Amino acid sequence: MDSHGQDEQRVVWAVVGTEIGPLMLAATRDGLVNVVFHASDAVRDRALERLAARLGGKPVEDPDSPLLAEPIRQLRAYFAGERHAFDLSLDWSLISGFNRQVLRALASGVPYGTVVGYGDLAGRVGQPGGAQAVGAAMGANPLPVVVPCHRVVESGGGIGGFGGGLETKRKLLALEGVLPEPLF
Repeated sequence: MDSHGQDEQRVVWAVVGTEIGPLMLAATRDGLVNVVFHASDAVRDRALERLAARLGGKPVEDPDSPLLAEPIRQLRAYFAGERHAFDLSLDWSLISGFNRQVLRALASGVPYGTVVGYGDLAGRVGQPGGAQAVGAAMGANPLPVVVPCHRVVESGGGIGGFGGGLETKRKLLALEGVLPEPLF
């Protein structure tokens, strides 16, 4: 219990190796709360500090936690090409307002192997002309890969930006068959 008599939010985390590099996964009793790209020690430590500040309590490394078992299993199946949709409990507590609305629309409305334009996604949430705001929501996504911000592209055919880096975005889109695999 914290000083206010409330249970602190228990956060467990683990780093999982993937085809796009190490991902840090963090979960609470409400579900997967954070996915962090390129989880080197320094990146991981910054992410853990942010989680502690936002959710309270010190996140605990526990790769065998039941809270992480299903997210790890489903991510491994996704990267093996065996899973095209995630069926996970998600803890949305790191995002709110318009950004949460956009990310929920993305998660439920843009399936594997498809893409959507920033402006198109803005229209889906009732904000035509809100392409830049959608871009900001993608950049704030605490659950990349699972909430597939890599599937949001420029309307003119460009790949757009990506918090995990453009090479990571290309690899994810190639995995889903949207882009060809790189030749080398």
